[in-house]
Amino acid sequence: MAQPDATDRKLLRELQRDSHRSVQVLGDSVGLSPSACHRRIKALEDAGYISGYRAELDAERLGFAMQFFIEVGLNSQSEAALDAFEAAVQDIPEVLECHLMAGHSDYILRVICRDHEDFEHLHRRLSARLPGVARIHSNMSIRRVKARTGLPI
Repeated sequence: MAQPDATDRKLLRELQRDSHRSVQVLGDSVGLSPSACHRRIKALEDAGYISGYRAELDAERLGFAMQFFIEVGLNSQSEAALDAFEAAVQDIPEVLECHLMAGHSDYILRVICRDHEDFEHLHRRLSARLPGVARIHSNMSIRRVKARTGLPI
C-alpha cells in the first residue's frame, strides 16, 4: 500500500477518535460503503498503519492517583548497559513508558502509582532492580493539562 490518501486519513482520524463504531457508521462518516470501508481498514492494518485497538482505562477510577516522570542516568552508555536496562524495565508494570533520551538523562520513565507509599516502594524497586542506575530524579505530575491519544494526521 502506498501512503494513505485523503479518505484513508479521514478514516484513520475517525478510528483514533472511536474505533468501537461499526463499519457502517465509520463508512458513513467518511463517505464509504460498509464493504469499501472494511476493505480500507483491512488494507491499513495489513500495511501496518494500524497497530492495534485498545480500550482507554481511567487510571484514577482504578486507584492510580499519582503519575511521575522519572529521569534515569546510567553508569555506562555502552550497548550492553542500555540493552540490560531496557530488558529489565519491561518487567515493571507501573512503568507505562520508557524513552531513551538525548540530553541530560539517559532515560525518562512515565510511571503510575496508587499513593505516596506505593511510589516509595516503586522507587526502591527501580533503584534495586534496574541494572547500571547511577542517578534517579523524580518529577510528580500535579495534573495533566493535555492528553492526546491520536496522531495529528
